[in-house]
Amino acid sequence: MTKSIQITDNRQVERISDLASKAPYEVWLSDDTVMLDARSLLGLFALVGKRVNVVAEDNVNPRSFERLVNKMV
Repeated sequence: MTKSIQITDNRQVERISDLASKAPYEVWLSDDTVMLDARSLLGLFALVGKRVNVVAEDNVNPRSFERLVNKMV
């Protein structure tokens, strides 16, 4: 399951990491070259200014995933 978002600033990176840490499933962010654990605050700072895909396993509830991604934006 994937959804695309734009990462615009450091505050958003911190929010994404916090939300991913609280999610009951693994969340990843990917761009064209790398896939990072969304809980990894340090790694996420490299994605500021980029459009990325939020990725979770297919067995995750779609509504739950949608709510999570909406909070990340």
